[in-house]
Amino acid sequence: MFTGIIEAVGEIKHIATLDQGLRLSIAAGGLDLNDVRVGDSIAVNGICLTVVSHGPGEFSVEVSRETLGCTQGLDSPGEVNLEKALRLSDRLGGHLVSGHVDGVGKVVKFEAAGECRLLALRVPRGLAKYIAQKGSVTVNGVSLTVNRVDGEDFDINLIPHTLEMTNLKGLRPGDRVNLEVDLIARYVERMLNFNARSE
Repeated sequence: MFTGIIEAVGEIKHIATLDQGLRLSIAAGGLDLNDVRVGDSIAVNGICLTVVSHGPGEFSVEVSRETLGCTQGLDSPGEVNLEKALRLSDRLGGHLVSGHVDGVGKVVKFEAAGECRLLALRVPRGLAKYIAQKGSVTVNGVSLTVNRVDGEDFDINLIPHTLEMTNLKGLRPGDRVNLEVDLIARYVERMLNFNARSE
């Protein structure tokens, strides 16, 4: 589990092709790897991946073809948001994030709003029902609050701190982003639908 509070912006430096996916070598940026062990989980752009090796200032993960098929941003070099897995003793500064991407959204608008930036996104139709005004959503691993919802589109206000500490500052209209909807919303829907079918 994660919180969606990004600890560092790293960079995918090298990509090797495997029979069933890719092996990525990632420069950790400011992420402290002193307590990281092989087998630990690190969220990379919101995707929970397992560390298979690590060294000074870098670590490697393997990504299956299935994961590559339902996410974006892991198949080419570039900046990635990084967060180590949550300890039970940690503060929950964002919201509960599983690191399991629900779908890929599209940037509709990214423009200045005073010192902040307005980020407008379009979600796949099947995910739109989970997006609620003032609710939580994860974009490329970043825990964010939804400001406005209109059908399959929603807006987020990015404050200067978020822009400085994540790779979201580099977004442009047309870019694709990893989305994880609120975990609680998914469980509520499951319970309601299960009870409705049981009656």
